[in-house]
Amino acid sequence: MKKYSTLYKNLFFSLIGICLANPFFAQLNDALQNVHGNFQIEMQNCEQDTATGTPDVQGESFRYNAFGNVNYTSGDFSMGFRYESYNPVMLGFLPDYSNRSGIPYRYARYKHKDIDVTVGNFYEQFGSGLIFRSYEDRGLLYDNAMDGVRAIYTPRAGLTFKGIVGRQRVFWGLSDGIVKGFDGEINFMELLDSAQRFKTKVILGGSFVSKYQSDRNPSLVLPENVGCYGGRLNVLNESFNFYAEYAYKINDPSYQNNYSFKDGQALYLTSSYAKKGFSVLLSGKYIDNMSYRSDRDKQSTVAFMNFLPALSKPHTYLMMAYYPYASQPNGEVGGSADIQYKVKKGTVLGGKYGMDISVNASLFYGTDTTRIDPTQDSVKQRKYSVNPYGVGDKYFHDINIEISKKFNKKAKLTLMYANQFINQSIVQFNTPDRSEHPDVYSNIFVADFTYRYKTGSAIRTETQLFLGEYKKDETVHLSEAEEALGNTGSWVTETIEWTPTSKWFFVLMDQFNYSNPLDYKKLHYYYAGITHVSGPTRIMLSYGRQRQGIFCAGGVCRLVPAFTGFQLSISTSF
Repeated sequence: MKKYSTLYKNLFFSLIGICLANPFFAQLNDALQNVHGNFQIEMQNCEQDTATGTPDVQGESFRYNAFGNVNYTSGDFSMGFRYESYNPVMLGFLPDYSNRSGIPYRYARYKHKDIDVTVGNFYEQFGSGLIFRSYEDRGLLYDNAMDGVRAIYTPRAGLTFKGIVGRQRVFWGLSDGIVKGFDGEINFMELLDSAQRFKTKVILGGSFVSKYQSDRNPSLVLPENVGCYGGRLNVLNESFNFYAEYAYKINDPSYQNNYSFKDGQALYLTSSYAKKGFSVLLSGKYIDNMSYRSDRDKQSTVAFMNFLPALSKPHTYLMMAYYPYASQPNGEVGGSADIQYKVKKGTVLGGKYGMDISVNASLFYGTDTTRIDPTQDSVKQRKYSVNPYGVGDKYFHDINIEISKKFNKKAKLTLMYANQFINQSIVQFNTPDRSEHPDVYSNIFVADFTYRYKTGSAIRTETQLFLGEYKKDETVHLSEAEEALGNTGSWVTETIEWTPTSKWFFVLMDQFNYSNPLDYKKLHYYYAGITHVSGPTRIMLSYGRQRQGIFCAGGVCRLVPAFTGFQLSISTSF
C-alpha cells in the first residue's frame, strides 16, 4: 500500500508542478514565436590542379564560410545577433577573415511612433550613398557595418531626420576612424496637405558626414577631421522619375589617392520614363577623388564609407560578365542608357505572345587631369587640376541588345549580343602600366532556349560565345602579356539545365578557352551541380573547375582565383 501511496504522491506533485510551470511554458512558447532568422554555410574542398593554376592551399583543402542570424521581436523592441565562422575562409576572399569564429554583429532597437533608436551594429544609407552607405554583400563577403548608435526621428509624415555615430567593421575588428553623420529629408507631398492633390511628388534631402582619425604620418601633416556634405532632389510622378545628387568632400589624403590634398566631388543623375510596353532609363555620373574611408591607410574594399554606383548593366550571363566594370573613386565620367520595348501581341513580330526587346549602352572615361609640376610642389600636397569639359583615357564600354520571344506556352528563346571594351590596367588592376594587362575588345553572343514540357518542369540550354581581342604595348611579347593575364583568347560556353520538379534542379556546364595563344591554357572548365529546395531550405552540391577572374557586385569587385573541387551550400530560414 505504501508503494502505491508514494506513486500517487509523486504523480500528485508532478501534476502540481506541471500546472505551476504551464504559464512559464506558455510564455516561452510565445517568445519563441517571435524569434526568426536564417543560416547559411558554404563549403569547398580544393583539389590540386596545376593546369588551371589552383593555388597551393598547404593542407587546408577544406574551407568554409558560415553565418547565422537570430532576431527577436516583441512589440516596439527588437534585438539580434549574427554568428560567423571561417576556418579557414574560402578561396577568393580576403584572408583576414580566416581561422576565426565569433559574433561581429549584434544590436538592440526600439521603434515607437516618431522615434527609432538602434544601439550596437546597424546598416544605413544617406541618399544614393555618395556620402555614406553602410551595407553587407555576402557574395563579396563585404561588410562595413557600423558599431555605435543610430537615431531616426520622424516628427510628422514627410519629414525624417537621421543621426549616426560609431566605427565601421573591419574584418573582426573596428576601423581606426570615428564616423559621425546627419541626414534630413522632406517629402512635400506627404508633409503638406495642400500638395497631396498633385500627382507630382518632390523630395529634398541633405547630408553631412565627418570622420575623425588621428595623424600618425611622419612626413605629412594630414587633416584629422574630414567632412563631406551634399544634397539631393527627387521628382517623380506616374510615368516620370528624375533624381540628382551632388556631394563635396574636403581634402582627404589616403593610400588610394596617393595622399593627394585635392578636394573631391561627385555628381549622380538618373532619369526614367515608363508607360505600357515602353521604358527608358538614363544615368550619368562624374567622380573626382571621392574615395572616402574611415581609415585612410586601408586598401582593397576595406573601410569604405560611401558607395559609387557602377551604372553599367549587371549581366547575368557568364560571358557577358567576363570583364565587369568597377567604379573608379579616383576619377571617372560617364553614363548609361537602357531602353526596353515590348512588341505588341498580334503584330508580325509580336505574334501571339509579343516580344521583348532591350537595348543598353554604357560608356566611361577617366577625368581630364593635369598634375602640378613636382618641383613646384614644395609641401608635397600632390594636387592636380581637372578640366570639367574634357575626358581622359577610355575605361569601359558595353553596348548590348537582348531579344526575348515566347513562341507558345512551352517554348521561349532569348538572344543577346554585346560589344565590350575594358581598360584592364585602370579598371581592374589600378595601374597605369598597360603592358602587363592589355586592353580587351570583345564581341559576345548568347542563345538561351527554355522548353517547359509540363507544369513545374523545364529544360534549358544556353550557348555563349566570347570573341576576344587583346591590345597591348608593342614592347612586350605576346606570351608575357598573356601569361600575366592568365585566361585570354576566345571562349565558348555550353550549359544545360533540367528542372524535373520545383524541388530539384540539375546543371551541366563547360567553358572552353579554345583560342588561348598559349596551348597549355586551352582548357575545359567543366561544372556539374544539383540543387534541392524544400520550403525555406536550399541545398546545392557541385563539382568542377572555376577560372580565375574578376567578380563584381554593384561596382565593388574582388579577384576570384582558379579552383577545382567540390562545393556545398546549405541555407535555410525560420
